[in-house]
Amino acid sequence: MVTDNSPNFDDGAAIYSAMVPCEGEGKRKELTGFENEGSRRKKKKKQGGTPRPACSWVHFSREFIKEYSASHPESSGLKTATRAASDAWKVMSLEEKSKYTKRAREVWDDYLSAAPAREPKPRKQANLVTRCSPGRLVNVLKHFTEDQKEAVKSMGFGSLLDLKCRTLRRSLCLWLLERFNTIRRSLEICGERIPIYPHDVELVMGLPASGKDVVNSGPDDLVAELRLKYNASNRGISVRFLEERLGQPEAGDDFKRAFLLYVLGTLLCPTARLDVSPSFLHLLTDMDCIHEYNWAKFLLDRLVREVSRYRQGKQRAVGGCLLFLQIFYYESVAIGGTCEPVPVVVPCITLWTEEAISEREKQEKELGGYGSGEVICKERGLGLGLLNGRDHVDVRPLRQVATRVNRGTLVRQEDNLESVPFAYKNENTPPLRIDNYSYKNPLEYSNTNPHDNRGMYTGQCTCPLLNCNFTGLFQELSDHFSTKHWDSGRRFQYNSPLPVSLGMDETFLVLQAEEDGVLFLLNKGTENIGHTVMVTCIGPGNSNEQFLYCLVSERGTSSLKLKSYTQTLPGRVEGIPPSDFLLVPFGYLNSSGELNLEVCIWSPSDLSEV
Repeated sequence: MVTDNSPNFDDGAAIYSAMVPCEGEGKRKELTGFENEGSRRKKKKKQGGTPRPACSWVHFSREFIKEYSASHPESSGLKTATRAASDAWKVMSLEEKSKYTKRAREVWDDYLSAAPAREPKPRKQANLVTRCSPGRLVNVLKHFTEDQKEAVKSMGFGSLLDLKCRTLRRSLCLWLLERFNTIRRSLEICGERIPIYPHDVELVMGLPASGKDVVNSGPDDLVAELRLKYNASNRGISVRFLEERLGQPEAGDDFKRAFLLYVLGTLLCPTARLDVSPSFLHLLTDMDCIHEYNWAKFLLDRLVREVSRYRQGKQRAVGGCLLFLQIFYYESVAIGGTCEPVPVVVPCITLWTEEAISEREKQEKELGGYGSGEVICKERGLGLGLLNGRDHVDVRPLRQVATRVNRGTLVRQEDNLESVPFAYKNENTPPLRIDNYSYKNPLEYSNTNPHDNRGMYTGQCTCPLLNCNFTGLFQELSDHFSTKHWDSGRRFQYNSPLPVSLGMDETFLVLQAEEDGVLFLLNKGTENIGHTVMVTCIGPGNSNEQFLYCLVSERGTSSLKLKSYTQTLPGRVEGIPPSDFLLVPFGYLNSSGELNLEVCIWSPSDLSEV
C-alpha cells in the first residue's frame, strides 16, 4: 500500500486498515481466499508488537469516509469515498489540517512513551574517500631535474621537494574530521580547542603565510586559451595529462603552470573530483606573481570549504589538504615522556617520514588510540614568523618549542643553534621572530641565542600610532604618548570598567593607565562571522608581568564575556594570531556598525582580590 504525500507522520499511513487505501495508491491489492495461510502468519510475525500509529491523513479519511457514506448512500462504495476524501484533503488549508495533525501527534507521543527503547546498532566506520595523494606527488618529484627543482623553489613551493610522507593515515584523518570545527577553524581534541591559523600551515607545509590573497576566479575568456592548452573540460583537467607534461625535461613557464595545477589538485587543494579544478587556471595568467600569494591562507580556506561541503552531504569525497591536518596533529599532541625544549626542523613535512609516522601510530595504538596524548602547543602559531625573507628561495630555519623528548619520531637536531634567529621571551613562551610580523618601525634587539632567556629586546618600544615614528625605552614611550598624543587614546583606571566603542574601520584603540602610564592596545580583527577582540600590553619583551583583563559585549539581555591575560609586545603588531580573544558576532554591532565593549584591566598587585 502506497502512503499519502501529505505532511506529518506519513509512516503511519501504512498501518491503516486495508479498507481505507491512501491517495495515489493505484489499484488496491485485495486479500483473496487463495492466499496461503502460512504467508499470513509470516506477515503477522514480521509486524509483531503494537502497530505504529496512523498519520494525520488517515485520521481525517476515517472521519470523512464515515460521514460521506452516511450522506451518499447511492455511492458505489469505498473507492469513491476514498477519492472524495483525497480531493477534500488536497484543498484543505494547514489550519484546517491542524486538528488532525494534533491528534496524530498525541497518538504518536503515547506510542513512543509506551514502546520499549531500541538498542542502537553498532555504527560501522565509514571509508574515507579523498583525492589528497602525497604519494602520487612524491613519485613525480623524484624525477625532477635540478633546473625543475629551482623552478619549483622560485614559485615558493621548495619545501614540497623534501616531502617524505607518501600515505595518509585514513583512520586518523576520519578521527580528525569529526573533531574539526569549520566555524572556529580549530581542532577540538584532548579536552582542548586548538585554533588553526595560516601561520600553522606555514609551519607545517612551508608555504608563505603572507602576501596577496589567491583569487581563482574571473572571466572565462581570460583563460580560454589555457583551457584548450590543458584539455580542460567541465569535469576538470586530467591528472595523468599533467603528469605527462611534468615528465618532460623543460623547466620554463609551461612546466611551472603544469606543476602548480598538479600540486594544487593532488595535495594542497584537491576537490572531491578525480580531476584538477579548472578554476585554478585563473592563477596561471601571471606566473611572475605566483610567489607573492598567501598560499597558506588559501590552503586553509579551501580545507574549511571542502570539509563543510562534505558534512553537508554535497559530496561523497573529502577535499582539502588532509596531510596538513595529519601532521598538525602529530606536531600539536605529544605522547609519553617529559616536557623539555627540543629544536625541530620546519617545515615539519620534511621530518615526518613513513617510518616516523608508523612509529607514532604504533605508540598511539599502545596508549589506547588517538587523543590519548597531551596538547603541548595549543597556540603554536603565536609569535612564530617562519620562512621570512625568502626572496623566492625557500629556507629551513629552526625553532624551539616546549615539546616532549619522546615524541615518537622527532629526533634532536645537532645543529648549532647560536645563529638561529629566535629567542625566548621567557622560558614558558614560544620564541618570536620579530621581522615577519611587520612592526611599524624597525626594532633594535639583541641576544638571539635561544639558550639565553634574558630577553630578546633591549627595552625598545614603538609608538602604536600609524603617523608616529617614535622609538624609545618603555618609560620614554609612556611619557611620549602622554604629552604628544594625549587626545589619541583613552585613559582608564585599573580595576574599573571602561565603556569603549570601535568604529567600522577602526582596528585598534590605545588605552593608557592613569596610575603608571602603561599603554595597552584593544585590538579588533575580522572573521567570517564576527570580530575578534583582545588586549595586548606595550612593553619590553623581557617583561614577565601580565595583566588580567575582562571584555564584555552586550545585546539586549544577551552578553558575551572573556577573561584572559595580556601578552606583552614592544609595539603594535599586524597579523599576529590572537591567543585568547572574544569573538563578537556581527549581530552585536549597533546600527552604525560600531562595536561597543566594556573593558576592565586589573593591575598585578590587585589580582589577589579578583
